[in-house]
Amino acid sequence: MKSRALTATIFAVSVTAMVLASRWTTVIAVAVLSGFCAFELYRMLRSDAKLPNELMGTAAAALYPIVYAIWHFNGLLSLTVALATVLLIWYVYTPPARITDVAVTLFGACYTGLMLASLIQIRELIPGFWGGVLVFGVILSVWANDTFAYLVGSKIGRHPFAPKISPKKSWEGFIAGVLLSVATWSLFPLIPGFDLPWPWAIIGGLGCGWLGILGDLVESRIKRSTGFKDSSNLLPGHGGFLDRCDSLIVVAAVASLVFRLAGM
Repeated sequence: MKSRALTATIFAVSVTAMVLASRWTTVIAVAVLSGFCAFELYRMLRSDAKLPNELMGTAAAALYPIVYAIWHFNGLLSLTVALATVLLIWYVYTPPARITDVAVTLFGACYTGLMLASLIQIRELIPGFWGGVLVFGVILSVWANDTFAYLVGSKIGRHPFAPKISPKKSWEGFIAGVLLSVATWSLFPLIPGFDLPWPWAIIGGLGCGWLGILGDLVESRIKRSTGFKDSSNLLPGHGGFLDRCDSLIVVAAVASLVFRLAGM
């Protein structure tokens, strides 16, 4: 328990400090998280008779946030096209590789790096320090959702949410987590320079609360199909980086979409 608490504290403090410090420290933090998440994903998929190109996929995942920070959406498109092209060349000259391995490698980079790069787009919605506060708020909504869902589910959870994928999750915990997500999002309109309409804050909280759980279930299904309990043991007491970021991956992309739909 001490190891788990210490790891959680170091991870939370490190991510928070880098997100609040500056735009480029945020980029570095997201790039590192993306790279580790991709590496762990490919590691699991290899045990499921897949042959992803970990080097190309992990490098692309780590580059997505950096490329977006410099060239924005043109950079994302160019990197995706470049990765797909290089993977096709690799496929032609690597007899053991199958076209499904190309697809798996491309998916892994997009699932981790491309979706997490949404956090950079979110930070740029408000100049300076308050942009970091907004990103921290999105991350905090995920942490609040996860923590409250676990606490309520472990105490009063009686009705399984997805018994075949994650038996310990309950509808009671799910509802509690979504409510905390909405509560966190309700604070976003108070951030200076960010005039998010209150109805959109509620919509964002509901959407990210629900889809954050979906992100967790996606990784749970991957682990179940590949025979892994944790994505790695890099974070003592917490498993791997993908275990910590599975919900954030989806929430980051959804939050970015909500802000765009709200005209931010």
